[in-house]
Amino acid sequence: MVIHVVQRGETLWQIANRYQVMFGNIIEVNGLTNPSQLAVGQALVIPTFDAFHIVKSGEALWSVAQRYGTTVEAIIRANQITNPALIYPGTVLRIPAISHTIAQGETLWMIAQHYGTTINAIIKANKIQNPNQLYPGTVLVIPRSKPVIESNAFTYHSGQQALQIVGEVAEHLTYIAPFAYVIQSDGSLVLYMENDSDAIQAGRSKGAAPMMSITNFTATKAGENIAHSVLSSEQNREKLLENILTIMRTKGYRGLNIDFENVLPADRELYNQFLQRVVNRLHQEGFFVSTSLAPKISGEQKGLLYEAHDYPAHGRIADFVVLMTYEWGYRLGPPRAVSPINEIRRVLDYAVSVIPREKILMGFQLYARDWLVPHVQGQEAETYSPQEAVNRALKYGVTIQYDPVAAAPYFRYTDEQGRSHEVWFEDARSAQAKFDLIKEYKLRGVSYWVLGYPYPQNWTLLEDNFTIKKLT
Repeated sequence: MVIHVVQRGETLWQIANRYQVMFGNIIEVNGLTNPSQLAVGQALVIPTFDAFHIVKSGEALWSVAQRYGTTVEAIIRANQITNPALIYPGTVLRIPAISHTIAQGETLWMIAQHYGTTINAIIKANKIQNPNQLYPGTVLVIPRSKPVIESNAFTYHSGQQALQIVGEVAEHLTYIAPFAYVIQSDGSLVLYMENDSDAIQAGRSKGAAPMMSITNFTATKAGENIAHSVLSSEQNREKLLENILTIMRTKGYRGLNIDFENVLPADRELYNQFLQRVVNRLHQEGFFVSTSLAPKISGEQKGLLYEAHDYPAHGRIADFVVLMTYEWGYRLGPPRAVSPINEIRRVLDYAVSVIPREKILMGFQLYARDWLVPHVQGQEAETYSPQEAVNRALKYGVTIQYDPVAAAPYFRYTDEQGRSHEVWFEDARSAQAKFDLIKEYKLRGVSYWVLGYPYPQNWTLLEDNFTIKKLT
């Protein structure tokens, strides 16, 4: 895939022609509702297996070819280069996709083995309807090799909404986590959402393993006293554990996510001991256990949200952890990027020093925030989808900006009442920046908060960057 940022005066037809891609494919991948309207600064995913490389000082064609797993000859043909010895810094080279012409007697398994890819990857890339019917002479696109990661998404939807929302993206997920069962002071559990069965069903139909989620907080309660009541009582801890097991067995959950937030600092060791008890018991029955952790940048970080979250202990005890690397742009705070890449990097630098990298899922939020400015303390920002953010930029005729430090797009507009707004959201560039971070730190994968906000670019880029692991 290629990411293209719309320039003033550009049309979708011109962009499609430039990249030699079907007009309709760009519309579909980006979920464009009105293809005749593009916002200046809007990032578009261009669905092509070709790559585009900007030549750097000192680079030669052979090194570029080696990097992309192709040949010098293929690059020369694609770019009509007359003198291969003369390529200048700043030149944009089209790197053609790797292709393979099927020979008599070849199978997809043989072709996949030859190129170090998978049968499913070739089937997806070429939209093969019947893998058993391959004809000699057919030219196949061979997708480049990708890291294998796990992906999770939380959802609070029930009923038909869950069937639709989860069903649309479950093929891209390792886990689906209905949110949530809320613990009570006596160790009982109350389901916060209407029901979790539909989300479980929709996820399982596409190979996403259901992960039970328990928490101590709600939209109106921080939950620190509830957590204390359970963690400080052996009777309540055991009751909670038995309730967890009963629900997991009944509903068909494969694992558990523990999201205890605002735990009192004095309860830190009690939390660690409870986590060890849960892991010991659930492992006996074949379940996995994960935890959600606040975004800390050091072991000494102060604050109710952070102190009881013992990164080294969770990294040692749990099967994996979810880092909640979002909400810097808080709905009740001043406007800023919700999950700025520079802040996430600080969290990861600390996390990988005390938690095995292969146990870390990096958090990624799926929504936009729209603040009234100047910001008034306590005034709540509007939350909506990245798609809606682009629609508002179009509606008010403003240019989308991009903050390279936060790796996040934003814009400002004035509404019909004359009020000023500042919007921060996610687009193809910010998604790619986060995926590059996962590769750089060699993490286990990504965890999304929360489904229900349309963002088609994300799922296309996720599949382009990674092979998503499915549990057997």
